[in-house]
Amino acid sequence: MTTESPSLRWVKSSYSANGGSCVEWAPEHAVTTGEVLVRDSKDPFGPHLSLTTGSFAGLVEFARRFDA
Repeated sequence: MTTESPSLRWVKSSYSANGGSCVEWAPEHAVTTGEVLVRDSKDPFGPHLSLTTGSFAGLVEFARRFDA
């Protein structure tokens, strides 16, 4: 986990539209480096996770199953 980098553009999960507790990720960073950064949308200056693309895909799949 690392802290906020001001040069990153963070995108909220589509589930954040309802104002819920959701995650954000930095898509351009993922495309450039292959490292997917994920953070809590309620704490934009807090730490974030660094995931591989495969781990991020697993997290998304888990969230989909958990939400169902």
